Amino acid sequence: MISFVNRVKTIHLTFAAALLVVGSFFAPAAHAQAPLKIGYTSVEYVLSQMPERKQIESDLKAYSTQLEAQMKSKQTAFQTKLDAYQKGGSAMTAVVKADTEKELQGMQQGLQEFSSTAQQSLQQKQQQLLSPALDKIQKNIDLVAAESGYTYVLNSDAGSSPILLHGPKDGDISDLILKKMGITPTAAAPAPNAQPAQQSSATKTPVAPAAAPSKSKGKK
Repeated sequence: MISFVNRVKTIHLTFAAALLVVGSFFAPAAHAQAPLKIGYTSVEYVLSQMPERKQIESDLKAYSTQLEAQMKSKQTAFQTKLDAYQKGGSAMTAVVKADTEKELQGMQQGLQEFSSTAQQSLQQKQQQLLSPALDKIQKNIDLVAAESGYTYVLNSDAGSSPILLHGPKDGDISDLILKKMGITPTAAAPAPNAQPAQQSSATKTPVAPAAAPSKSKGKK
């Protein structure tokens, strides 16, 4: 259910980079007569060097933990109800048994719905937390491009659009962007995993054993 519970330390920077429209890719017509100069940057790398990243990760982990706690609470309530049904179902009347099975089915459906909405909520929270940092990166990309005469600035991160397949090293303005923000570039952070995170086993929606078929209602 919650993709970042176990992997929030390696926040999906590819997702963050995809949110950012890097540079003025569609330059005004006034630039048409100027010499064409193309630069590129890795938004993932720039973001990984920013001090804001630690706070983003911390806030996202806290939010993820809250969602996981809610899910576990719902799972516990469901399991308790299911255990009681499995232990005492044989002694229930047909009416009580049918009502209990219906309640269990409703609880299971509620778990599945919560799993889906929690994932969406976590993605929205991630976007909300990343937005200020991405805006800051965009602002400094624009400043560096204007000062250095770049007509276009592309994103070299895999999975983003546009994707830079090849370029000269002197066209990489990533460190210039960091310096513009007052950040001393360090060694590149480990490449982020662009594959979707696997669902945490602790937060998967439990699947209840098939309930016994409801019998026709009779008198208690």
